[in-house]
Amino acid sequence: MSQAGRKTIRIADYDADWPHAFLRESRRLHGALGGTVLKVHHIGSTSVHGLSAKPVIDILLEVVSLDELDAKEAALIALGYQARGEHGIPGRRYYQLGGAARTHQVHAFVQGDANVERHLAFRDYLRENRHVAEQYARIKMSAAEGDATMYCAKKEAFIKQHERIALMGRKAE
Repeated sequence: MSQAGRKTIRIADYDADWPHAFLRESRRLHGALGGTVLKVHHIGSTSVHGLSAKPVIDILLEVVSLDELDAKEAALIALGYQARGEHGIPGRRYYQLGGAARTHQVHAFVQGDANVERHLAFRDYLRENRHVAEQYARIKMSAAEGDATMYCAKKEAFIKQHERIALMGRKAE
């Protein structure tokens, strides 16, 4: 925590274990949720090789239905996750693992939800455009000098701009 009790942001250099941490957690989630999960994706900055990031593994689940996922919430809690509901995004279920020292976060959407495509397009765009990923890293490092609210606000315009470009590129294919 920072001086005023605000949560500070820590950006770490890329860690070659992040993909392995994703795979380990993906297996645990599949084991707990079974057929409710159709696909599991590693998203966010930890999914982009070489990109500095908050050391939190972002996982996107494509699920059969949110009702079916909600019915299995106890299985996620048994794995140590905290359920946060939609957490500001309609049609999402959001879970955090690790408490105050969060290690993983899960974003779950029904398969075919536009948010799935948005997250995957941005991830793939960063993977394919190293100069954009490096620019994003610089913005994150600068934004991390403030608190969590400032961090999110400084990244937002960049993310929205490049999500639009990424989605347009996918439609053109």
